[in-house]
Parts: sequence; structure tokens; C-alpha cells
Amino acid sequence: MESANKSASTVMFKPRSAKWFAGITWTLVAVGIIAAAVAEGVDGLLTAWPLLVVAYFGWWVFWYPSVQIDDDGVTLHNLLRSVSVPWDALISVDTKFALALVTTRGRFTAWAAPAPGVWGTHRGKPEHVRGLPATTYGASQSIRPGDLKNTDSGAAAFHVRTHWAELAEAGMLDVDSPEATNVTKTIHWLLIGCATVLVAACFLAFAVA
Repeated sequence: MESANKSASTVMFKPRSAKWFAGITWTLVAVGIIAAAVAEGVDGLLTAWPLLVVAYFGWWVFWYPSVQIDDDGVTLHNLLRSVSVPWDALISVDTKFALALVTTRGRFTAWAAPAPGVWGTHRGKPEHVRGLPATTYGASQSIRPGDLKNTDSGAAAFHVRTHWAELAEAGMLDVDSPEATNVTKTIHWLLIGCATVLVAACFLAFAVA
């Protein structure tokens, strides 16, 4: 997973594969549009516009999802909605299937931080299991494959747990009343609406062709 500092106290995560899948999608779309323009000119561009729908979904599915960690909490930017979990509301962090934030309001999973498959697990090295936050380890210092620091879920979980522990040690968390803190959920109506309009326009275009 890649990270980029938006500010001194903010970290944004995207899957390591995001730029590759998005780039491949956009490249194929560009090649298709150029080929249509070369073959048929302006008429080709008019008939090739549905490829822009593919480009949009490439951005939405591969590039948009992320995990944002800052002083206020953790925000999961998923496809259909974003979920902001304040630090006071966080009870535990899980990585069984993906990075998941557990609160009294529910369990919220990050699209952008999936747990590794068999191949990703086998790539783990001793240094990927050492020096993790104390809350990572289970009985006999065991960890899940998704906690490995070289994985998407593990990299995100490492930073979430580290920041969470630092705040707790500094006495900046209300650990006794996590149920008193609200979790904010924001549905991406604009993104969903754009996708719906584009898909409907494609069906209409093919229907009248």
C-alpha cells in the first residue's frame, strides 16, 4: 500500500495496485478513442464516447478508495460511502479479510486495504512481524496474515494502531465511553449519480444505434 502525507499529521493510503489498474484502464480507453478517431474521424469520436464510462469506473473503483488517518480519527473512503471513525469511538482494529475498524456502532471495512492472499502471505519476512504495536499481537505473539507490514491491510493497520496508541498514552482519548462518540457515514450520492447517468446513457445510445 502506498502512502502520501497530505500534512504533517495526515496519512493517506491507497492500494499498491491502484495506480496500475487505473493506469491500464485509462491507457486502454485512450487507445480505443485514438483508434476510433484515426479510423473514422469525428464520427469515430462520437461512437467511442462510451469508453469514457470505462475510464470513470476505473477511477472510481481503483483510484478513489483510500484510508485517511489524521488527528481526528480514521476515514474510510469506500465506493458507495465514506465512514469517519473518531479515535474515541475505536474499540479494536481487525485485518481478517481487510482493514476493519470495530466500534460500538458497528464494524467498518476498508475497500482500499484488503488482506493478502496466499501469495502475499508467503512474501512475509521476519521484519514484517517485528516492531508492531502491542495491540497487533494475540496469544503467544501471534498475528494474522493481514497484519504483516508488507501487505495493504497490515500497512494501514500499523499506522492506525500506532497513532491510536500514541494518543492513548498521551491521555488524549476517552477510552471509557466509546459508545458516546458518533461515527459519521456519508453516502457518495454524486459519484453514484454520475455512474448511473453514464450507464443509462450507454444503454440508450446502444438502443437507438
